[in-house]
Amino acid sequence: MVKYNPFSLKGKTILITGASSGIGRAIAIECSNMGAILIITARNETRLNETLLMLDGINHCTVIADLSLINKLNEIVERLPKLDGIVHCAGFTIPKPFNFISQEDAKAVMDVNFVAPVFLTQSLLKKKKINRNTSIVFISSISGVYVSYIAGSLYSASKGAINGVVKGLAIELANKGIRVNSVNPGMVETNILASGVVSEEQLNEDKKRYPLKRYGKPEEIAYAVIYLLSDASAWVTGSNLLIDGGYTLL
Repeated sequence: MVKYNPFSLKGKTILITGASSGIGRAIAIECSNMGAILIITARNETRLNETLLMLDGINHCTVIADLSLINKLNEIVERLPKLDGIVHCAGFTIPKPFNFISQEDAKAVMDVNFVAPVFLTQSLLKKKKINRNTSIVFISSISGVYVSYIAGSLYSASKGAINGVVKGLAIELANKGIRVNSVNPGMVETNILASGVVSEEQLNEDKKRYPLKRYGKPEEIAYAVIYLLSDASAWVTGSNLLIDGGYTLL
């Protein structure tokens, strides 16, 4: 007898952007463990193929794509099958104090973090690549929604915009049974030290600001995404799921 699991993704075809590293990679791995068939995208072919090798099961595939090239989105969509789930995870930031940001900086951050996922979704809808009862999940942040930080105004703006569009989309797509939600993580343990901008000592001090005294793990964000992709959240839409180790309580 097969044990019932409301969080199963078996039989669902799911697109995950930004799957070459960090949270996106963790989401892809955990979704594959739950039985999903995945199409994973990113710009870096080598790292995306590394993710592909980490996935459980078969029939997964990669699509090498630079989502900042907005005029190429339709070409990407043409290569995709019909979807039961979408996870918009691709994103980046340019940390600069407000007085030093340029129009080019603003366009670069907004194009990847906001414009690309929004118009990729629109193209998928217009080309009828999204099945009824599909779940769309945007990876947002506590930044710009609950808090912000010095030199983070651009990133905050992009994530605040995401949470706004989630609510509007949720209303417009409800009659098709399509659900739209976001996940809002606090700081997550990814390759934080690689840039050399902060030291390990600084990170350890920052962790003390979290009631649980640690950053999140990529897989912990993935588990929340699985909930939103699965039938367990069939009555959840327009929600912004906060996962921050209690940071915003203080």
